[in-house]
Amino acid sequence: MLSYRHSYHAGNFADVLKHLVQQRIIAHLTQKDKPLCYIDTHAGAGAYSLNSPEAQKKSEFENGIGKLWHADDLPELVKNYVKLVNQLHPEKTRQYYPGSPWIAKMLLRREDRLFLHELHPSEQAPLQSLFQKDRRAKIRQQNGHQGLIELLPPKERRGLVLIDPSYEVKDEYKSVVTTLKEAYKRFATGSYALWYPVVDRYRIDNLEKQLCNSGIRNIQLFELGIRHDNEDFGMTASGMIVINPPWTLLKEMQTVLPYLADTLGEEGEGNWRAEVLVEE
Repeated sequence: MLSYRHSYHAGNFADVLKHLVQQRIIAHLTQKDKPLCYIDTHAGAGAYSLNSPEAQKKSEFENGIGKLWHADDLPELVKNYVKLVNQLHPEKTRQYYPGSPWIAKMLLRREDRLFLHELHPSEQAPLQSLFQKDRRAKIRQQNGHQGLIELLPPKERRGLVLIDPSYEVKDEYKSVVTTLKEAYKRFATGSYALWYPVVDRYRIDNLEKQLCNSGIRNIQLFELGIRHDNEDFGMTASGMIVINPPWTLLKEMQTVLPYLADTLGEEGEGNWRAEVLVEE
């Protein structure tokens, strides 16, 4: 069993980017009066206490959602994301941060479905508790890559797949491409959002090349960095690669990423990317 626990990193700058992109995609998809299917391959616990020993160990949220909570110049799209995060708090406290399942739970409609995959036993109980009364959701203690392929194509023929592995196993940089290629064959009209960490830039360059050569069309990349690439620093940036993005997403991210890079960047080294990897 892998050791990764997202509770140590909840609310950090990478979560800000990931969940902002997730929110914008779901907001676009729910504009149409047709049901959709949301599939999360690595769901985690669903929501996290920022007062927990894990979150307090490095307090990564302080350089993520924490800075946005204290900012008074938020762009409108970032403000909407912060409002969504704040729905998780009782009264006006700031004790919790949502995972991607909770964000999907709040944004999706009665007619939509959710499939949440999570292998880690300790994450199962809180995830089950969060969705115990939600008849739209099915939680699977299963390999998310395998579970995704089994579900495609969904009966709705519309939806978002979020692939958010920990990359503890280095082969996962290759396996996510294999999964995306197979998923795309089965469900070419779906939207896919792949999160990645920038710890070793070579791995990300290779990931981009593999996707550009995969035969998949309409791919965009969004990246937020708090430091320049530095192998001694750890995760200097993170990104989201989106297949079949909403037509509005590129412009939206080009608007908000400069603000996030300036606000969350450390020692003036904040940086960002928003670009088309493969045309439609």
